[in-house]
Amino acid sequence: MRKSFLSLLSLLMVVSMLLAACGGTATEAPVSEPVATSEEPVATSEEPVAEKTVLNVWAFTNEIRTMAIAFEGLHPDVDVDVVYTMIPMTNGEYQTKLKAAIGTADAPDVVALEAAFVKEWVEADFLADLNDLLPLSEELKTYPSVVQVGTDDGVTKAYSYQATPGAFFYRRSIATECLGTDDPEEVQAMVADLDKFVETAAKIQECNADYYTVGTSGELLNPFLANRSQPWIVDGELVIDPQVTEYVKFAKLMRDEGYESQATQWTEGWFAGMNDTLVGADGKGKKVFSYFLPTWGLPYVLIPNSKTDNTDTGGDWAMINGPMSYQWGGTWVGAMKDSPNLELAKEFIKFVALDEENLTNWATGVYTNDYLKAIDPETPDDQAQAPGDFVSSQVVVEKITSTFDGSALYEWLGGQNNYDAFGKAAPEVNGSLLTGSDDAIQRALQDPLGRYLLGEITEAEMWQEWLDSVANEFPDLVLPEPPVTE
Repeated sequence: MRKSFLSLLSLLMVVSMLLAACGGTATEAPVSEPVATSEEPVATSEEPVAEKTVLNVWAFTNEIRTMAIAFEGLHPDVDVDVVYTMIPMTNGEYQTKLKAAIGTADAPDVVALEAAFVKEWVEADFLADLNDLLPLSEELKTYPSVVQVGTDDGVTKAYSYQATPGAFFYRRSIATECLGTDDPEEVQAMVADLDKFVETAAKIQECNADYYTVGTSGELLNPFLANRSQPWIVDGELVIDPQVTEYVKFAKLMRDEGYESQATQWTEGWFAGMNDTLVGADGKGKKVFSYFLPTWGLPYVLIPNSKTDNTDTGGDWAMINGPMSYQWGGTWVGAMKDSPNLELAKEFIKFVALDEENLTNWATGVYTNDYLKAIDPETPDDQAQAPGDFVSSQVVVEKITSTFDGSALYEWLGGQNNYDAFGKAAPEVNGSLLTGSDDAIQRALQDPLGRYLLGEITEAEMWQEWLDSVANEFPDLVLPEPPVTE
């Protein structure tokens, strides 16, 4: 494999410079001239050498880099170099650079698209029509929500290798102590809806004042949004679905009653609740009963943060559906419609998201570092894919679910098969509510909601500040009146 495969294009270049991505079709090297003699010309023994076709793949995660190495490993005789460029999403850097490259020679062939902004790209006119891949999707029984997210107006422009149904992860020891059982079916009955969830939170607090039911009410935003009847925008008008107002009420209740730790999501305090190192303002140690996390939250968030030098909560967790079904996150892949290597780009997308063997390998931990280094010795030492990520194909899921019985993940969950649980939840997820405007609208709510929960502004002021921010972002959007507050 060519060294260029693993070369990351510099991310430290000045902003005014674009990432160099050598797109274009292969060209043939000139044939050496025959040696001149007094006799007939003698043909050179050197064969013409053709340059490899470069397929430029841009992403914000190194996951697809693993796929790229595996792709080349399965096509050793194809004159292709997959040049992988990873750009962080920090402060919108990935999207900024991607948009700047559109229409230029530096534009990538294949792009990774995160759930927060995939719909924006699918609704735009930059991605290629991938409807010709739908028969493969149907054959693999790709979960409907995955296809819905990658489709706009009947045209599918992106596919994902993941499905991301959500779950409710809870501590078995706290459940036994405060609820009298850690059995998943019995605990599910205790949190089956929001009223029961609040009742259970009160029991946990009464059991031990140093126990929080959740780390932050922010985790529940996705479940509430997933259960709306309408998306944010309908016919050019902002829709404040009843689930949105219910979420605000619920978040306020959780804060006022002390059922959440008030830690901000993705901060040290939020992670500390996963490994029993959380300390409250009173200096006392605190414990968190549960976390709302999707499929990727188990291997990438909960497990890595469950252990410190002195603590380890592994084996003390269980998972159930919780009060509401939902999905959260995921990565889709699409091809730029003006790519000079569009057919090759489609082949890569087929491999990433619609190839049964690849999806099986991805989910079951085949792509170890040794596996990848055997294909390309220059693979970084930390490049690998651990088992457990939940894939988008129901066919694959059904075939491999039993292989997780007795696995490390099974033991970490105290004897539960995570694949079986997610497999039951995935078909229920609704992907039709996502729109390209979601991310901006939801981000605009974060600051005023946070200040409202802190008591710095009233609920009425919160709604008005949010609507003002949405108006600035979408000046042509028709806005409703602020919700009536109590």
